[in-house]
Amino acid sequence: MTWSDFYLICFAVGFLLSAISFVGGGLRWHLHLPHFPHDGAHIGGHASAHGGGAAHGSGADSGHDVQVSPFNFVTLTAFLAWFGGTGFLITRFSRVWFALGLLIALGAGFLGAALVFLFLTRVLISHEENMDAADYEMVGVLGRISMPIRENGTGEIIYSQAGTRRTCGARSANGTAIQKGEEIVVTRYDKGIAYVQLWEEISGEQQAAKS
Repeated sequence: MTWSDFYLICFAVGFLLSAISFVGGGLRWHLHLPHFPHDGAHIGGHASAHGGGAAHGSGADSGHDVQVSPFNFVTLTAFLAWFGGTGFLITRFSRVWFALGLLIALGAGFLGAALVFLFLTRVLISHEENMDAADYEMVGVLGRISMPIRENGTGEIIYSQAGTRRTCGARSANGTAIQKGEEIVVTRYDKGIAYVQLWEEISGEQQAAKS
C-alpha cells in the first residue's frame, strides 16, 4: 500500500462517517447537548439571601454548563476527511518532501476538525433548541410590582428569568390591593396571569411554620 492509497482510505472513511453522522443523527448520539442555565429567581433562592432555606439552583446545581468536547466523533471524522484529502492531493499532484507533506496534511486535518467544532457549537447546537421547560416555571418566581394591583383588579409585575427581564399581568392571590414596588412571589399562573402574594407574607408563614 502506498501513502497515496493510505490518504485516500482516510479521506473515504472520514467523509463516509461524517455523512452518516449528520444524516443519521450522530450529532445527538455523540455530543452532550447544552442546557439553558436556570436564572429565574425563585422562593428558595430568595429565602437563602435572607438567611433561611436552601437556594433553588445554587452551588454546583446552578444551571448546566455546555459539555461539548472538541474530541468527539464528528470532529474525528472531519479530521480524517481533511487529512486524507489533503494528503492524497499532495502525494498525487506535487513533489513535496514526504515529511513536509505529512505535516501539511495533519495541519489541514486539525483545521478541518476545528472548523467543524466551531460550526457545531456556534450554529447547530443552539440554546433555543434545548431549553428546559422547568427554567420557565412561573410558580415561585420572585419579582416586584411595576403597575399597582387594585383590589380584585389586575396590575403588572417585573421579574428576571433565564437571564432576561420580563413583565407579566398579575392579580393578587387573595384579592387585596398591592402597591407599586412591593416584592412579591408568584403562587399560581393561569392563562397568562400571575397570581401573586407579598414576599413578607410568604416569609412570615414560613417562619411561623418552622416555629
